[in-house]
Amino acid sequence: MPIDSLLIERKGNICTLVLNRPEKKNSLSPELIQSLLTVLEKLSGDDTIRVIVIRGSGDQAFCSGYDIGSLPTKAGDNRDSNLEPINRVESLFKTIIHYPWPVIAMLNGAAYGAGFELAICCDIRIGAEDIRIGMPPAKLGIVYPWNGLKRFIQSIGLQTTREMFFTGQTYEGSNLKQMGLLDHLVPRKKLEAFTYQMAEAIAGNAPLALKGTKKVINLILDDLQLDNNNRMVAEAITQEAFLSEDVKEGRLAFLEKRPPQFEGR
Repeated sequence: MPIDSLLIERKGNICTLVLNRPEKKNSLSPELIQSLLTVLEKLSGDDTIRVIVIRGSGDQAFCSGYDIGSLPTKAGDNRDSNLEPINRVESLFKTIIHYPWPVIAMLNGAAYGAGFELAICCDIRIGAEDIRIGMPPAKLGIVYPWNGLKRFIQSIGLQTTREMFFTGQTYEGSNLKQMGLLDHLVPRKKLEAFTYQMAEAIAGNAPLALKGTKKVINLILDDLQLDNNNRMVAEAITQEAFLSEDVKEGRLAFLEKRPPQFEGR
């Protein structure tokens, strides 16, 4: 019998969504993304749910990113199908950002790539002090979508975004708080209690104030946009890289656990 990739746990005004693919380090498969979209849409109409907590199953990973095995193995076969992962993940991120109530990411394990952007899209990020975080697109030959880069700049700042994306480095320990990757860094044994104490405090506040404040914050953040011409240029750059031979090589090198041999084409 198949195991559900998304678990839903409700307690009072708080609903927890558990990414339940521990054998794949809770990576975002197309099925998990669709489950999240469906559940979030349904929950958004329930005003008795005042806070969402997103976490990973187990204690090894919050989310290791998009399921690398789902990326195309051949560049240029079908442009629309090759770009579908970007479009689906972007739909999920927008849904989380515009979810009407506060969303907390409880990082109980490592977060990489789209897994960390999933956390960035949440309103508050709380992590265990022994986790690791990294953004490896450059190691996979990927130019990250401009929407995602904008979110990182807004959330962790320009310089930290540059360093993370240029180096592809993994961060841990006190750097996670110092660089603004997490809002709170707590001992693992206190992570769950700390997270749900905050969730309960938020849920106990005035509903109209919570929804209204989140809406206004999003309106302010939406002010940072590219004009149509620059957006088309940015999207073309991302698409060209995503359909390149380097992406194919980056994926194969990842799966084969070896350094990639990029050729810039």
